[in-house]
Amino acid sequence: MAWTIGLLVVFFAVTIGVGVYCSRNSTDVSGFVLGGRCVGPWLTAFAYGTSYFSAVIFVGYAGQFGWRFGIASTWIGIGNAVIGSLLAWVILGRRTRLMSQHLGSATMPEFFGKRFSSPALKIAASVIVFIFLIPYTASLYNGLSRLFDMAFPGVDYAWCVIIMAVLTCIYVTAGGYMATAINDFIQGIIMLIGIVAIIAAVLMQNGGFIESLKGLAEVEGAVPGVYNSFFGPEPLNLLFVVILTSLGTWGLPQMVQKFYAIKSEKDISKGTIISTIFAVVVAGGCYFLGGFGRLFSDKIGVEQGMPVGGYDNIIPTMLESLSPVLIAVVIILVFSASMSTLSSLVLASSSTLTLDLIKGHVVKNMTDKKQVLIMRVLIVVFVAISAYIAINKDKLSAIADMMGISWGALAGAFLAPFLFGLYWKKATKASVWASFVFGALIMLLNMFMRPAFPAIMQSPINCGVIAMLGGLVIVPVVSLFTPKPDTSIVEDAFSCYDEKVLVSAKKSLGDR
Repeated sequence: MAWTIGLLVVFFAVTIGVGVYCSRNSTDVSGFVLGGRCVGPWLTAFAYGTSYFSAVIFVGYAGQFGWRFGIASTWIGIGNAVIGSLLAWVILGRRTRLMSQHLGSATMPEFFGKRFSSPALKIAASVIVFIFLIPYTASLYNGLSRLFDMAFPGVDYAWCVIIMAVLTCIYVTAGGYMATAINDFIQGIIMLIGIVAIIAAVLMQNGGFIESLKGLAEVEGAVPGVYNSFFGPEPLNLLFVVILTSLGTWGLPQMVQKFYAIKSEKDISKGTIISTIFAVVVAGGCYFLGGFGRLFSDKIGVEQGMPVGGYDNIIPTMLESLSPVLIAVVIILVFSASMSTLSSLVLASSSTLTLDLIKGHVVKNMTDKKQVLIMRVLIVVFVAISAYIAINKDKLSAIADMMGISWGALAGAFLAPFLFGLYWKKATKASVWASFVFGALIMLLNMFMRPAFPAIMQSPINCGVIAMLGGLVIVPVVSLFTPKPDTSIVEDAFSCYDEKVLVSAKKSLGDR
């Protein structure tokens, strides 16, 4: 406990110090929300990665899918790295940066409003973000509860929630996006070092990597070798998880917004590599670790094939026999993962509500200073709401269910309109509305009327994948049968891609 407390004090002090340091550059909207659009590749890549991978993945998803799929769950981490990081940067990075700056948009709803010349679309997107992003923030605290009990036995978990909420409020309200980005970098380093050390320690408890694989091949009550096979016992369900957790990032406001702040062309290239490597180590490492969960069945306890205490009990049980120093590293790692994602979510929520709903609708004339002030107030409100939900999660079952479908609803509603908005001139306003309604509605129905769905769609994960893939079909099909967009508006939006820029000879041969 002494090690844990000591490291936590240092970690918290550095976090707050960064927030205070960055406060001088967060006095206007551009500085507070986008870091002045001059954030370098390392900070952007780490901000992207740490927003992507939270305690939900480390404790919840790694434990659950590792238990279900065995070592094949590593494919989820590989998919996150290749599709969720590498391809997201290559396909979305440059175009998002160019068009968002050209349109003067700082949020995803504002992008929809200006790209399709529809204030109503901006408002609708803002409402979807508000409904589904806030419950998602509450889920970030869940991964801490079991680990907190392990490190601080007898201490009320509510204190953990309150401490994390207060610290996040302090540095995000003080320093805005830049403070978040710098802290994400520090927290990302902790996550990289921590996950490698933990994997090595856990495998050594079972005689090393080869012996651990042999142990998985002999899991009691299962087909021999199924949990150390290439695709595991449920390849189709594994594929659905890979798609949702990988392709889904392309439509999440808090992820896409990272591309708005990139400084230069070379930073995109560097950021792509850094982000992908980060995802391989962190996501691949988390799911790889979870794949060995069944080796600890004697400690976890199994009833009717399910772990006693639920899936969230798997990872903490695997780690409870580690040394005090490694336990401290685990707590810092999970705090880092949770705070980095929480800060990104509340910044995205507050900026969306301020710039897309309040500004120009509730309050007609707002100075930069007033907008920043309102965003700071809303950050405190959103963090307080998420903390309240986390502390009272047992009493708020409906909201707890909504947390599981937030990812699918947001990505299902936004992924296709955003992607086609960047690449296709013929995408229509009606097609965007259709995608919004389909993605959000199908996930809400899944939450309230799940038994009425076909068996394959009763899982929120599978339903989320259907929502995303459905949007990719809906937008082009609806666009073909609805009124064409105004040519002048479309050409103006796409003109940013045709602007001439000077580059060095090593980038282009020119007319030589």
